[in-house]
Amino acid sequence: MATEVSGLSMRGGVLLMKSVSLFLAGTRSSKGSSAQPPIKPPKFRRKKMSEQDIAYRCSMKILEAAKRDTQFTRSEIEALYKIFRKLVTMNKTKSSQGKTNSNANAPSIIGKPTNVQEGIDRIVFREILHNTFDIVAENMLMDRIFCVWDKANYGLITLEAWLNGLSLFLKGSTTKHTEFCFAVYDLNADGFITKDEMFQLLKNCLIKHPQEEDPDESVKDLVDIVMKKMDKDKDSKVSLEDFQETVKEEPLLLEAFGKCLPSERSKNTFLSTLKA
Repeated sequence: MATEVSGLSMRGGVLLMKSVSLFLAGTRSSKGSSAQPPIKPPKFRRKKMSEQDIAYRCSMKILEAAKRDTQFTRSEIEALYKIFRKLVTMNKTKSSQGKTNSNANAPSIIGKPTNVQEGIDRIVFREILHNTFDIVAENMLMDRIFCVWDKANYGLITLEAWLNGLSLFLKGSTTKHTEFCFAVYDLNADGFITKDEMFQLLKNCLIKHPQEEDPDESVKDLVDIVMKKMDKDKDSKVSLEDFQETVKEEPLLLEAFGKCLPSERSKNTFLSTLKA
């Protein structure tokens, strides 16, 4: 009797397991046929930034870099930024009136952009050099100072160039000033100051006497004297190393070919306005 009961229990268990298996299979089948596809999370479209937002973000990046790369304090950088904005507004106002800004699209070196963003044009920059920093020079030298500031060759002094240039002007070391003056005097930017470049730089600086039959001869004589003084390795041209050694021996020769750095008085005056 016990054996029969045991057999029935086993058969019942097998039947129960088969029933459960069939039920589960049917459930999976019905779920597979009626289940909805998984819901994907909604996609949020990134709001398109306006030109003003982009300009602001770029400006903030430049200001952060200025804290790291220049000699200015945070408050000085903020003050210089405000001055820059005013000068850019002045550019835009003059441009809208059709008076200036003809240099914004000036020709540039092949492969370089001509105008990619807002900035200070050559005319306003020249006024700043003359009226703020007491730099009075011939057009060629003024243009060279602009070009050295405008390293990216945008044809405008951008915010980054403005902050870096003023940092060198106002708080740069003698070494940095020497490198800057050399770059200004190296008219074709080939790494050397030649006799021809010296002649071009000096001929407009010297006072011409009416009685001189050939004033260029006086300039050539001066160029020969200067070359002998500066050409330390006697290769008939002045390298940066030659120029640095010369300035170290004779500091007054730093601006031998024309004024391109601010006066001490103008530097102190300008810095004092940043603290006001």
